[in-house]
Amino acid sequence: MGTVESNIMSILSLESLCLRDDDYQSSTESTGLDDEFDTDLEVDEMERNVQFPFTAEVYLQACKLVGVVPVSYFIRSQGTSTMCLNHHGLGPLGGKALAIALVSDMYINTLELADNHLLAEGAKYFVEMLKANFTIQNLDLSNNHLQSPGAECIAKMLLENSSIKSIKLSGNGFTEDDAKFFADALASNYRVKELDLSHNLFCGRGGEHLGQLLANNEGLEVLDLSWNHLRMKGAVAFCAGLKVNVSLKHLDLSWNGFGNEGALALGEALKYNNTLVHMDLSNNRITNEGVGMLCKGLEVNDTLRVLLLAYNSLTVEGALALVNVVKNTSRTALEEINICNVLVNENFVQLLDLTCLEHPSLEVQYGGVGGFIAKKPPKRLDPMKVIQDYLDQRKLRLWDFFRNIDKDGTMRVPVADFRKAVQQSSIPLVRYQIEELIERLDRERTGMVDYRGLADTRKQMMRDHRRQLRKVESRQKKEKQKSERILKTFQSAVEAVTPHSSLVISPGGAKEDSNGPYHFSATPLSSWHHIVMSNSSRYSITNLGNEHVHLPMLRSATHRRPPSSPAMRSYSQPNLLDGSPCYSPVKPNSARGMHSDPAMDHSKLSPTANHLTRSRPALNAKQPVAKTKTNKVKKKKTKKQLKKNLKNPKQGVRVA
Repeated sequence: MGTVESNIMSILSLESLCLRDDDYQSSTESTGLDDEFDTDLEVDEMERNVQFPFTAEVYLQACKLVGVVPVSYFIRSQGTSTMCLNHHGLGPLGGKALAIALVSDMYINTLELADNHLLAEGAKYFVEMLKANFTIQNLDLSNNHLQSPGAECIAKMLLENSSIKSIKLSGNGFTEDDAKFFADALASNYRVKELDLSHNLFCGRGGEHLGQLLANNEGLEVLDLSWNHLRMKGAVAFCAGLKVNVSLKHLDLSWNGFGNEGALALGEALKYNNTLVHMDLSNNRITNEGVGMLCKGLEVNDTLRVLLLAYNSLTVEGALALVNVVKNTSRTALEEINICNVLVNENFVQLLDLTCLEHPSLEVQYGGVGGFIAKKPPKRLDPMKVIQDYLDQRKLRLWDFFRNIDKDGTMRVPVADFRKAVQQSSIPLVRYQIEELIERLDRERTGMVDYRGLADTRKQMMRDHRRQLRKVESRQKKEKQKSERILKTFQSAVEAVTPHSSLVISPGGAKEDSNGPYHFSATPLSSWHHIVMSNSSRYSITNLGNEHVHLPMLRSATHRRPPSSPAMRSYSQPNLLDGSPCYSPVKPNSARGMHSDPAMDHSKLSPTANHLTRSRPALNAKQPVAKTKTNKVKKKKTKKQLKKNLKNPKQGVRVA
């Protein structure tokens, strides 16, 4: 018995769990605690744990020392491989006692601690415990209010731990920058196969870091990012990482507000990704247009089997597009499509039956039969336009048509006569159209129809037609620009996470070079444009804050202007003439102005010189007060000064 007590005390004094002398009472006080210690364990329950006395005794002693009530379920479940302690209200101290007991446990490989209010402090205790315990492989710390300190702590653990295969961190209030902790940790940890980061606060920057995570990691197979806020920017950046990922199989992106922009990026990613098997896009504000963009990727992809699109803004059009992809693509692997909120029609059911003949494993979940194509109802024809078209076809004039009832030629006839004439003619107008026409031509209800309004119908028709064409062209132009902008952003994101020299991407697969796997650069995707510019040898952007810009030379390279003082702003203009010599500009002597060298060659100051150099004094320098002069006087003075320079080239000239 003495050996067991010594082992217990050695575990309780582990420095890794931060137990100090002041955390527990002295041995004389502990004797009194034996009688007063509160526990929810029954005598029978304690007798049932004879085969695992050591772990139970360590846990009871740890609870005494930290001052918490033991959890009876933990004692009763000793020896099981799965320990479920969800919703037990452990708190940081209860987690500390449990972590002490688990240091030496060799049976539990799944530990569930969801909703225990552990906070970052409690997470630290379990992180320290995992340094000694290599049996636990599945860890659930969801809904424990870990916040950013907890995220950083767990990420550090993942850098060192090699036993954890599955970790759930849902609902812990992680922010955008916390995603970088996991991206850095999983860049080198390939043992983690399942990661749950749902119900957190990842937005645009979070999507960028998670995209880096997918680009760098080669072991993650299941990723849950549902109930976040990735939306357009984060969605595009995330899909850029998905495009080059080579391991992910199950992806949950529901409730992220991807929209049609995210669907377009996903379609581009699916053209190249050849590992994804299951994807959930439920509740992502995707319309029929977005489904059409997604289908372009499904036409190329041959691995995705399950696609969940429930509770998006889809109609029969989107449903038909999805089934047509399966029907017209022989290499598709789609077996399940969930559009359970969409009402379909008989045409969809018939198309689905034909498709299932060729793909018997296909299962489509839809809401029922009774839907309709989501198109605008046909516009009711304008009765005035109908009459005008009728007259045009027969090459008639208005007065010719109403000649029999308008003897005076005033173009005003009684309502009854007008109605009778139209009804007896062969004009294709129904009753409600005739009444609408009479109401428009007799607005004041005088009983007389003034059909002169019909004479302006042609002009109005032409104006309406031109206006409609402009609207259609403008809408198509905006949609095209939007799609091009999204694709350009997506391509820039892919270039940011993909080194061109190490990975060759082709539709349907990725090939590595002979040097082995390459770790992608962890450059933030928010600096895509800087990366693209730095890859080009024609541009040199050093420090935009100093306002010193070098434009590309169209001929041969020239010497770079030396940096001037902070008070100066200098600009260099490229040499645009082929036959002109290139030379290095002269370094300014002071911040107040620039004086030419007396020994300078005459051609450098000649107004016909090809290279123009202009410098102006600093704004904070004291300038002499000059009287205001007209433009004509200044021009005359400039011409005189130039003539003087030509006559006396050796004389020093001050350039303003």
